Amino acid sequence: LAPAYDVVVVGSGYTGLRAALTLARAGRSVAVFDKERPGHGASRRNAGFLGRTLKKAYVDLKATKGEAHATALYRDLAMAYESTLAFIEEEGIECHAVRCGRLVAATSPAHYAGLERELAGMQADLGLPFAMVPRARLREEMATDLYDGGAVIPDLGALHPGLYHHGLMAKALAAGVAILGNCEVTAVEPAAGRFRVATAVGQTRARDVVIATNGYTPGNLPWHARRVIPFVGYMAATEPLPPTLLAKQLPHRRTVIDSNLDIDFFRPAPDSLRLLFGGATANGLQDPAAIAALLHGRLRRALPDLADVKLSHVWTGQCAGTFDMMPHIGCHDGIWHGMGYNFAGVPMGSFFGLRIAQRILGLPEGACAFEAAAFPTLPFYRGNPWFLPLAMRYFAWKDARLARRRPA
Repeated sequence: LAPAYDVVVVGSGYTGLRAALTLARAGRSVAVFDKERPGHGASRRNAGFLGRTLKKAYVDLKATKGEAHATALYRDLAMAYESTLAFIEEEGIECHAVRCGRLVAATSPAHYAGLERELAGMQADLGLPFAMVPRARLREEMATDLYDGGAVIPDLGALHPGLYHHGLMAKALAAGVAILGNCEVTAVEPAAGRFRVATAVGQTRARDVVIATNGYTPGNLPWHARRVIPFVGYMAATEPLPPTLLAKQLPHRRTVIDSNLDIDFFRPAPDSLRLLFGGATANGLQDPAAIAALLHGRLRRALPDLADVKLSHVWTGQCAGTFDMMPHIGCHDGIWHGMGYNFAGVPMGSFFGLRIAQRILGLPEGACAFEAAAFPTLPFYRGNPWFLPLAMRYFAWKDARLARRRPA
């Protein structure tokens, strides 16, 4: 632990490491601190989906905030996606990054109509491609009769999240970044024009501090903890499948999400003959057997050919939402942050890390549309999301209400 650094980064996920790498290559001394071992969190445990969508639909943002606001956000989303793939290629990070396309499966005819409306609006204003797949043709994409058709977004992608994180960390170390795992940051306080950073192994100082903790934001960072809503995501992997059986489930090897607010998702593993899937977010389960039973039920329902397949692995990870369901980047009291990814963490986390570093370096390209909005919280909220079960029931009610509508 050095007595001082130019920049201290709290959190060793995509955001923290991409920021640290960019800053170190610009000549700054950088230390990254993590409470756990580096990569312990969701950066290695997620599904590895690469997309350019928000929980807030483009057409709804356009209707409420105006076309200029909506297009600025969605252009930055597209830039986050494209720049992440470009970075991986330029750096030679071997992480199975591929533009495999995505199927968004509609959970009702009304969801199908809403999906078509949303994607048509994005195509008209932003030029983004899509193709609707009616129910009668859905088995061309997925071995299921559960959904009422869907939409294919042909240019979206996927990667191996663990290998991406490994490659990113290797690049940061090679650039001279100090990465200190099992070293919790307990306080960040202003001190004589700099910041005093207290950690589990002592104190250091920094000119700039970046908070990149997302779903693992601790209570000792109270301003940030009040603005993110941590929740547990669940994932599982099947045992290795016969190649023909796996190919039948997802013939084009696309990633799949459904159209609900609380999504179920599926993808072929990038490095084995397993199917990876998840869902049932924030159910409050902690027992691995209970989580496995819940997820296996989702698998049987969506892909009945796999009803008797065993699960080889089940795991969880901490994600984070926000009260306005939007990611946020910015600077509060001189401390930079990027967090609240709402299921868009792989491309947005990488992008926010880059943009934060560029802002610290004073570069004009560091401007980001997501920096403009205030980062909301609620009165009396201190980072304990006691209301999550109610929120998930509300999302389920909204999905059911939409499903009951008759499409125009």
